[in-house]
Amino acid sequence: METTQQAGEPGAAERRRRELLEAADRVVLRDGPKASMNAIAAEAGITKPILYRHFGDKAGLYQALAVRHTDALLDSLRAALDAPAERRRRVEATLDTYLAAIEARPQVYRFLMHPAEDSHTAERGFDVGLHSAPLLRRLGEELAQVISERVDLGSDGERLARVWGHGIVGMMHAAGDWWLGERPCDRADLVAALTDLLWGRLATAGNRKDGPGF
Repeated sequence: METTQQAGEPGAAERRRRELLEAADRVVLRDGPKASMNAIAAEAGITKPILYRHFGDKAGLYQALAVRHTDALLDSLRAALDAPAERRRRVEATLDTYLAAIEARPQVYRFLMHPAEDSHTAERGFDVGLHSAPLLRRLGEELAQVISERVDLGSDGERLARVWGHGIVGMMHAAGDWWLGERPCDRADLVAALTDLLWGRLATAGNRKDGPGF
């Protein structure tokens, strides 16, 4: 049980918050969208009011988990984009990185993107869509920045990079969601098909002279 002294120690709040997020991750891996604040509090060995004190409500906890997983995904996507390989291979690697991430932790993906139909009464006001849209927008803006820094898209390059960034994220999300639910093909086949769809303009666009290249 937490004490006032512990809460006041330097770094204790951040450390405790990290421990609670790790407990939440374990519950989400087990229960997916059905993960409840009660279950997470029990996993962490605390009462629900203490959990609320750290995150406010389920929306606050969701946001913290979303940031945690989005940060990790973005690091992986940047590594794939900057790998020493020719451009098409890096496009394939980036798409595969995203699909591999949702395939490896499908319950986490479903928690972040899909509501549970049988949510507990106290949590029915929680709207997953309200919170997942900013997550996708963040991914789109981050990818737009990567494209803008690396690819020469002409005088209107910044706007076009944002169109591409959000469009690619939307494609990855929609195609990945469908694929994860139905598994109509191997991941490699989906990666190849999506790369073919993207490749037209990317194949002909030059690198920015002042950028790291792509």
